[in-house]
Amino acid sequence: MLAFERRDKILNTLYREKKVYVANLAKEFQVTEETIRRDLEKLEKEGIVTRTYGGAVLNLHTNEDLPYQTRFTVNMEAKQNIAGKLQPLISDGNTIVADASSTVLEALKELNRTKEGLVVLTNSAIALSELAQSNIRLLSTGGVLRKRSNSLVGSVAEHSVRQYNVDVALFSCKGISMVRGITDSNEAESHIKKEMLKQANKAILLADKSKFDKIAFVHFADFSAVDFVVTDEKPSDEWLRFFKDHQVDIVY
Repeated sequence: MLAFERRDKILNTLYREKKVYVANLAKEFQVTEETIRRDLEKLEKEGIVTRTYGGAVLNLHTNEDLPYQTRFTVNMEAKQNIAGKLQPLISDGNTIVADASSTVLEALKELNRTKEGLVVLTNSAIALSELAQSNIRLLSTGGVLRKRSNSLVGSVAEHSVRQYNVDVALFSCKGISMVRGITDSNEAESHIKKEMLKQANKAILLADKSKFDKIAFVHFADFSAVDFVVTDEKPSDEWLRFFKDHQVDIVY
């Protein structure tokens, strides 16, 4: 069993029982306790668990659905970094479907400065407001306003997305896992992201380093649905091999 597979199984237990013990895990996986401690140390560095005497507990904030204003101010430098690296993947005149994430908003702002003739369909109320006077031709999905995220969701929004075929889907997430795929904290947001990916010729995931090796509440996509991942720093060799094996191009 590979290390990341063992860590994923440890997370399975954590999500079910909220706490794990080193001795029990070592026996279950037939490895040394020191190996398990290293696994838990890695998970702690990723913010998923807090180590305790003899084991670890799950950090409840992993699935926290933060308000938009909070998300907007977190990791802003990384989001702007990602926005700058996106440029070669987008051409003048592209049609784009964009989710309501703060990372994607930064990308759209940058694209407005550098590209011409873009058409963007989005469920982001913030993007519709902030880019109203931009050079981008904006289309709204419509739908129910989810105030916590300033996003439009629900059946109307999903139906609207299904009416368009676009060149590119720009989306972000709460976490990416080698075993669990791409996840988010809210079910309604996840449903519309799924529809966006179905309608695009090219899917680009924007994910800063804090999203790697994280698992949120709702799975909405596997890596088979993704063409490019744009991030702010070079991922680990393990992730680089994973992306290569899954035919995902990585931009960092």
